This record gives sequence, C-alpha cells and structure tokens, in this order.
Amino acid sequence: MPPKSNHQEKAGPLQKFKRFLGILGPGVVTGASDDDPSGIATYSQAGAVFGLATLWTALITFPLMAAIQGMCARIGLVTKQGLTTTLKKHYPRYILYSVMLFSFPAIVLNIGADIQAMGAVANMLLPQVPVFAFSLLFSCILIYVIIKFPYKKISKILKWLCLALLLYLIIPFLVKQDWGEVLKATVIPHIEFNEEFILILVAILGTTISPYLFFWQTTMEAEDMAHKNVMIDGRILKDMKEDVNTGMLFSNLVMYFIILATGAVLHSKGITKIETVEQAAKALEPLAGKLAYFFFAIGVIGTGFLAIPVLAGSLSYQLSETFGWRSGLDKKFLQAKGFYIVAAISIMLGLTLTFAGVSPVQSLLYTAILYGVTSPVLIAVVLHISNNKKIMKEYTNKVHSNILGGITLVLMTAAALALLWFQFF
Repeated sequence: MPPKSNHQEKAGPLQKFKRFLGILGPGVVTGASDDDPSGIATYSQAGAVFGLATLWTALITFPLMAAIQGMCARIGLVTKQGLTTTLKKHYPRYILYSVMLFSFPAIVLNIGADIQAMGAVANMLLPQVPVFAFSLLFSCILIYVIIKFPYKKISKILKWLCLALLLYLIIPFLVKQDWGEVLKATVIPHIEFNEEFILILVAILGTTISPYLFFWQTTMEAEDMAHKNVMIDGRILKDMKEDVNTGMLFSNLVMYFIILATGAVLHSKGITKIETVEQAAKALEPLAGKLAYFFFAIGVIGTGFLAIPVLAGSLSYQLSETFGWRSGLDKKFLQAKGFYIVAAISIMLGLTLTFAGVSPVQSLLYTAILYGVTSPVLIAVVLHISNNKKIMKEYTNKVHSNILGGITLVLMTAAALALLWFQFF
C-alpha cells in the first residue's frame, strides 16, 4: 500500500475543522445571543462590584446551560416542531398561556434594554449623533433584515456576528493580571451571604439560562431538519450536541472574560458603580486604554444585532405557533404576515422605552423578575417532555441529562424565590 503524501496527511485535520465549522449553527447562535448587551451589563456589574469573586460561576452555568439547551435541541430534532407547538399538543393550555403572559413583556423589555445600550454606546463613539437617533436607526435596520432576508442568509449573518464576542477575550490581556489570583477565583467558589451578592448570583443565573432561548433553540433545530429533509439518527444527534456544547462554552467563555476584564480593571481601581454598558466602557478607557474601550463598545453593538433577532424571532414563533399562524424565517413577508408583524412590533415597542424614559436598569430588573418566574416552570416542562416516550420515542433523556436538568431546576427555583423575596419583602 503506497504511503500517504504530505498533502493527504495535512488534509485530515483541515477536513475535520471544515466539518466542525459546517455543523455549527443554532447552538452557537443561541449561545452567542445569550451574551447580549443586557447580559454584558450584568457581567460588568458583577466584575466591577465584586472583582474576581464571581468568576467561578462560569464553570457552574456551562454544564447546566448545555444540558437544558441540548434537551430543547433534541425536542426540535425529534418532533420537527417548536416548543410552543409541543406544549400546545401535549399539555394543558394554561401552561402555554401562562408562559406567553410572562414572555411577551419580558422579551420586549429585554429588546428595549438592548436597543438603549446599543444607542448609548454608538453615541460614545460618535457623540455628534444623539442616542435616540442611533436607537431608531438600529431598530429600522433590524426590522428590515428580519423581513427582507430568508432563514439561510440570516443564519449566516448571525454566525458571523458571533465573532464580535471574541473582542471581549482580548481586553483582559491589555492590562497586567495576577493570573494566580484569577485561577484561584475560577476554581474556588466564593459566596457572600448578603443581599447584593445573592442578587448578582441570581442575575447571572437568570441572564445565562433564559426562557426565550429554549423556544429559539427548539424551533431552529426543527427548521434545520425541515431544510435538510432528513431523518434523525445518531450522527445528527452527535452533530447537534457538538454544536450546542460549543455554543454554550462560547457563551460562558465570553461571560467569564467580561467579569475578568471589569473585575481586574475597574474593581481594582475602586470603580464599583457600574449599572450600564456605556458606564463600563467609559470607565475602561482611562484605565485600559482606547483600544479596550473601542473593543468593548463595538462588541456591544455587534451582540445587539445578534441577540435582538433571536429575541424578536422567539416571540414571533411563540405567538404564531400558539394561534396557528404561518411562521418561519424562510417564509416571505406575504406568506407569514402575522409572524413578521409580531417581530417588528416587539422591536418598535422596545424602541419606545428609549423615548418613554424607562432606564435600561429598570428594564433589566423587570425582565429578570419575569424570566425568574417562568424559568422554573419551563425547565420542569422541558424535563418532562424530554422523558416522555410518547413524544420523544427512543430519544428520551439519559441519566446525566436528568441530573443536570434537576440541578438547574432547583437552582433556578431558588434564584426566583430569592429574587422575589429581596424585591418584595
């Protein structure tokens, strides 16, 4: 047998890498969209107020996110339907309507906070243009892109926008670090039993494990299966798992580096009053230089363009599947008017928060409360669906998935109770 040429030997890893890039899709987009401007504000606040003390949370949230999003992806692959349709078919209507009742205002508030953050950061880069003008411009661009471009093109755009998040991995290396302390804070959990610290832990959990992501992941996997027109098998499940795990790892890596950047730069200099992304960016400039400031600002705008279509699309799919409208990003506007109108209205309602004087911090607080109430219910439902042989056939949960899902349910329930207790009692 003739020996392989150098070209053939090198083709192996290259082909594997190309294949790996080819399977990346809904999982990576879902994970990256989780690090939206409102999430960046939460992580920045955690780093500024508590320094490196919350770095360890990234090690906890990664397996929990991967488990829940993996279940949602598998539901989409097996049923070839969105999570809303599965709920509608197999569960009491009051569960679906309760989720919808909390989801609509939460997603609109989340969109509003993201639009405000994008406008504020863009205004810092170009002070001549007012914040509201940037917010209006970004909203119009988003509505146009969602309505104009088909699913395949949007998914490619979203995948490229994920690269904006890589900017946050650079910032910590622009300043001097005590990497021994960083490692210690990463692997040894630190907990303070006071209201401020518990609330930031709850905020991190609520920001990383958000109900709208469950709906988006399930629907995107179902649409992917419809486009490929294939039957589910072990290979498809393996590719899905790789895609989801990569996306969740990427999401948590970005969260980790934002906490690290703001903790190392801002907290160490006594800057602990950070409530918005523009405050974090402004504070970084004199301490870490214009490059860090620029990276942080551009990253916020890029992640906004990535996350808002996911938020608006998630809401559109929920309403369309609930009321039986034609839906799908692969449909033209005239084929799915209701679907696209809901997406446009959700963005415009989010935009009105800029003009109504609702601060991003208020939006984030109300969003966290609404997500906190719905998350445990939805996680319990996802766990039940994933173990329901009638729905999932031979593709029900393995033991490790149920263990991780159970831990997530307990943690999110505790987080919701803690959030409600601190806010109202």
